[in-house]
Amino acid sequence: MDAWVLGRIAYDLFATEIGVPLPEAKTFSRHVGGSSANIAVGLARLGLDVGMIGCVGDDLFADYFSSFMKEERIDTRFVKRVAGFGTQLCVGEVRPPFRQVFYRHKPADTQLQIGPEELDAIRRARLFVTNGTSLSDEPSRESTFEALRAARAAGVTSVLDVDYRQSSWPSAAEAGRVARAALGSVDVVIGNEDEIPILTGERDPMRSVALALAAGPRLVVRKLGAAGVSAHSREGVVTVPPLRVAVLSTVGAGDGFAAGFLAAYSKDLPLSDCLRRGNAAAAIVVSRVSCSDAMPRPEEIRELLAGGG
Repeated sequence: MDAWVLGRIAYDLFATEIGVPLPEAKTFSRHVGGSSANIAVGLARLGLDVGMIGCVGDDLFADYFSSFMKEERIDTRFVKRVAGFGTQLCVGEVRPPFRQVFYRHKPADTQLQIGPEELDAIRRARLFVTNGTSLSDEPSRESTFEALRAARAAGVTSVLDVDYRQSSWPSAAEAGRVARAALGSVDVVIGNEDEIPILTGERDPMRSVALALAAGPRLVVRKLGAAGVSAHSREGVVTVPPLRVAVLSTVGAGDGFAAGFLAAYSKDLPLSDCLRRGNAAAAIVVSRVSCSDAMPRPEEIRELLAGGG
């Protein structure tokens, strides 16, 4: 297995009426969502052999998830159904500011209890990816810590996408405090310009990056929106500009970036190329509606990069 992705799985509903505010929308299309599931789909479409670790409710949403992931050729043997808990539901509009409503009453993804089989599978992979939402509650918090420790000890590249979601935490400060405890077992951190300060508790951008690197990761990737993206290491900084595309929906852009970047990073491509491929994947996602369904194929990234956006 090239990569295992652990974390949030959701059922997304996006308004089919483009430009209509969410309270006025009447019809919706359904999609697999959740940052971890989106990244898993993105990595699989870019040619990696991918498995998913997580929990969903024992409901009809889970049936749809299983069918979709099978079509994407993603290994779901470690995705468990949990009775009495619900698969996260997200409802979103397709217009600026792209508001979303999250339903996370007793979310099933927080109930992950990792076992020896999952840990053994992680140790034999090349890449392990998880996100901050998995740290929001027990037992998934300790399971995520354990998985990161196992990956790091086995020499597997471990990745934490900060993925701060206000609905999952009592406060941003608490989210940062818990996530900081994971940094000693993380090789690569990915976050936007708001999430890295939450992670470190330091508002100054450069001091925030320095604190994150000092805690253990070898690379901190900062997504800067219209300013592009920067990758910080102890050796220096690499920055690439964004690609200009027509935006239909910004939802899922970060997950697309993570998939494009990590697919290239796992192949030991130059860091600047990894960032460009991440940008290209994100640009393709924002030109479409949905997250998982919007993830690009390799030829689409090549075409976009060849044309300059």
